[in-house]
Amino acid sequence: MSTFKVAIVTGGSRGIGRDAVLRLAQRGVRSIFTYQTNREEADKVVALAAQAGAPAIALALDVGDSASFDGFVEQVRKALATLGVQRFDYLANNAGTSSSATLESITEAEMDALYNVHFKGVLFLTQKLLPLMNDGGRIVNISSGLARFSMPGRIGYGAIKAAVEALTRYMAVELAPRRIAVNVVAPGPIATDFSGGIVRDNPQVNSAIAQHTALGRAGLPEDVGPVIAGLLSDEFGWVNAQRIEVAGGIHI
Repeated sequence: MSTFKVAIVTGGSRGIGRDAVLRLAQRGVRSIFTYQTNREEADKVVALAAQAGAPAIALALDVGDSASFDGFVEQVRKALATLGVQRFDYLANNAGTSSSATLESITEAEMDALYNVHFKGVLFLTQKLLPLMNDGGRIVNISSGLARFSMPGRIGYGAIKAAVEALTRYMAVELAPRRIAVNVVAPGPIATDFSGGIVRDNPQVNSAIAQHTALGRAGLPEDVGPVIAGLLSDEFGWVNAQRIEVAGGIHI
């Protein structure tokens, strides 16, 4: 049995996922993380993870394309061998897309895309990876504050994230015999390039979020990455089937 842990993080080349990979590296956790198209940014994360204390391997994956998962699992097998193990310990289903559609404007194609990435992708990628996961491992799914509070233009995204929270509890029940704990992290608005960078780059939006947040500012990736890394550790071994909102107290 290896003396180090291995994590798989989807969407690890940017934003919250990037910070999670680096926080895991600081803990000595080796990572296999995915990116969709930007190999250059993924390579930067690989270099930063090595500097932080642990190797990381970047693999391309579109989490909305479940037909590609079998091939991805074979890539994971090879990556694990490169890291010196046959199985992994932690999974963070982080990759995602945004939507600003309203009830009147959302299309079936847009809703299908949200479902494929955020729900179907999480469900079936986890299913495909489970044979490679060690018993006693940990899974973190990513939801959103929008699963708890509502606002115009988030009807598809917020609703599908609420479904992810229900999925998390069912995963925790079914994986209990293997002692695999499953939790969900729900970030509030985070200043990244997500959703066109609206929180990071629009001063009016950023200020409005700060005014509705108890701690007085919008979130940053480094607010969320440590929480994911923490929940993927043995230190939180008795936390299971829980929703952890990381939002500075927005809309309390």
